[in-house]
Amino acid sequence: MFNFRISKSVVAYILIFSSLVLAYSVVFMNLMRIYENRDFGLITAIYWVIVSITTVGYGDIYFTSTAGRLFSIIVSLSGILMIFALLFPLVITPLLEQIIRKELPRKVPLDLKSHIIICGYNQLVETLIVELDEYKIPFVVIDDNEKNIMDLISRKIICVHGEASDENVLLNSNVYSGQILIANQNDEKNAGIILTAKELCDIKVISLVEDVAKAGYLKYAGADQVISPKTLFGTYIGRKAVDPLTDHLAGATRFFENLNIVEFPIYPGSSLISTKLKDAKIRYKIGANIVGLWTAGRLSLNPKPDDIIKESSVLLAVGTQKQLEELKEMTR
Repeated sequence: MFNFRISKSVVAYILIFSSLVLAYSVVFMNLMRIYENRDFGLITAIYWVIVSITTVGYGDIYFTSTAGRLFSIIVSLSGILMIFALLFPLVITPLLEQIIRKELPRKVPLDLKSHIIICGYNQLVETLIVELDEYKIPFVVIDDNEKNIMDLISRKIICVHGEASDENVLLNSNVYSGQILIANQNDEKNAGIILTAKELCDIKVISLVEDVAKAGYLKYAGADQVISPKTLFGTYIGRKAVDPLTDHLAGATRFFENLNIVEFPIYPGSSLISTKLKDAKIRYKIGANIVGLWTAGRLSLNPKPDDIIKESSVLLAVGTQKQLEELKEMTR
């Protein structure tokens, strides 16, 4: 009826606790007999140890000798260690993680159709997610990171927890009735996702690639279109070098439909100077996403929240025309 499985950490805790209780019970009986001239049975000894180790302390049985009181202190202190140093990391935390894991979504609603399946969540597709939501285009995000899934759930975004290359995960994402599948993980995982998806059905697959040299392999695996973010950035920057006077938004590189990748240099009077990316709250304020940061001639395609925007920095942003126009004003 119930599928209850006891983890190794719980078994280890029970063994440690039981051994400690038995050892303390033997010491208790000996100390009582030697220093207190009182005889207690094993059941009473176990009762005293458990009451003391859990710091309940009813006070009906106690030591009057110095040795007995020292032993009582040791038992009480070890009880605190058993609870906070062992019970929480070995039992409570794994149990809570197991409960949370079971509550993570495993399948999408049956009526979800003609939707876009996004395999892998990161900053590069965050704007895509926002745009799909704004235009009421149905989509689901598949990710194996629990933290990402919990964040998506809090935003009421349909998502599935699991490996996107797993056949059951794709089936639970209604891949048969899907419109487009976007593989947005590393190249090896993307290849597995493409192969699994194409074996199941003839859904259109768009794959992102980290190493341009592997684009051919992804197409051979069955990808209908392969996109390299680095190549898009390079194409844009190369065009800017040829025509540096071109307006930023006019020369933007189209990423997905309605989305552009644009380079924004930070001007001396900008309020963003000396601000951390997380404190700038660009996505929160205008909806655009910072997916790259040029600093001292080096490009970081996954800038960290604590990265500081400097006067010499150049932001690489993904967003709609309106969002990028607003960001342009912030950089000046």
